[in-house]
Amino acid sequence: MQPQSPLTKEELTALIADGEVDTVVVAFPDLQGRLVGKRISGWYFLEHVAQTGTENCDYLIATDINDEPIPGYRFTSYERGYGDMVAFPDWSTLRLMTWHERTALVICDLFQPGTQFPIGVSPRQILRDQVAAAAAMGFESQIGTDIEFYLFEDSYADAHRVGYRDLVPHSPWMQDYQIVQAGFDEYVIGDIRRHLDASAVPVESSKGEAGRGQHEINIGYSHPVETADRNMILKAAAKEIAAQHGRSVSFMAKWHIDETGSSGHIHSSLLSATDGSACFAGAQLPSLFQQYLAGLLLTAREFSVLWAPTVNSYRRFQTESWAPTAVAWGRDNRTLGLRVVGHGAATRVETRIPGADMNSYLAFAGVLAGGLYGIRHQLELPPEYQGNAYADTELERIPTSLHEAIALWESSAIAKECFGEDVHHHILTMATAEWNAFNRTVTDWELSRYFERI
Repeated sequence: MQPQSPLTKEELTALIADGEVDTVVVAFPDLQGRLVGKRISGWYFLEHVAQTGTENCDYLIATDINDEPIPGYRFTSYERGYGDMVAFPDWSTLRLMTWHERTALVICDLFQPGTQFPIGVSPRQILRDQVAAAAAMGFESQIGTDIEFYLFEDSYADAHRVGYRDLVPHSPWMQDYQIVQAGFDEYVIGDIRRHLDASAVPVESSKGEAGRGQHEINIGYSHPVETADRNMILKAAAKEIAAQHGRSVSFMAKWHIDETGSSGHIHSSLLSATDGSACFAGAQLPSLFQQYLAGLLLTAREFSVLWAPTVNSYRRFQTESWAPTAVAWGRDNRTLGLRVVGHGAATRVETRIPGADMNSYLAFAGVLAGGLYGIRHQLELPPEYQGNAYADTELERIPTSLHEAIALWESSAIAKECFGEDVHHHILTMATAEWNAFNRTVTDWELSRYFERI
């Protein structure tokens, strides 16, 4: 059976009239890439929200992961009164949420109240602006992802009760590509796949990954905003479906230091906006592809905060861990941050730096901005790297901490050129707040190491 297509406005109206839908989730991504918004009664949605949108407090794109308002944002603050913004439905995103009864979802873009001006620092608009930059250069961008996560026997309530210690992965064995072992998890993973397909989020495949209880789900290649929407829905669905089974999943980049990290690899390519031809196809790497790839290399360190946004993100970059540590490119070499894969029209670059904890909207924007920068400035691609990049001490390295990544982003003239001052400042404030929050804690490691012996 083919995946379901998105709903039309007319189809939703009929479903509400027939009582098959009574709730519409009206949502948008926050700075962490999570669904935030409201559940609205179906009749009220049609009568009041469909045409004019719904108002939400603007602090929702200026808080940390705990929804704590963060000082220092230019966009909003207590001094500015934390006013409203209007979430207006993007009708192309309308779909059922089949893992909830009689529920539909529409994803929104954010606007200043009473205007047609989008809020430029909202994650969806940040990505839209990079898509528009590609279009202005004559390109249509395409993106796909591989999202990894862990499945646990513990429920979320149980995990919280024990302080997330001594959690039990759903498999006692590493299950990379293992059909039978992954089959033991299929009552949850299969449920996720089937609900996503039924909710207009086409799933290409799932597989066991290189950690105990770890899985990967591959979402269909599409327009960057659509793929980011699908990733956001994937994360929400996986958590909620796991919870319905009394289980939990985590998209942390590194949930345990002895376990394989969870990646969020980004596959990107460009098509000609004129005739739809693949710009990266060719027996040799076309010059356009070389420039795009050179831009990704040049910006990899400075844009890393977009791909690795949390303190935990940097735990994943370990030698011989399947996560890259080197800023280099090659063909089908998994020790590198950038890997050229595919053949013919499917030739693309896989950016292997992001973790599963990425905000897909910001991460995709970083990939497009870096690649387009390389094309605009006609950058020259350095030679392909061959061999084990983990062992090469001469190669540039991905930042080893959020603190280092923040410093690189803060001083990046390229980031300011690609994103503008307002977005640059917004992301800097977000990342700095996360680092400051970490530095206001004492970790278990510090207690274990220093309490008695220092």
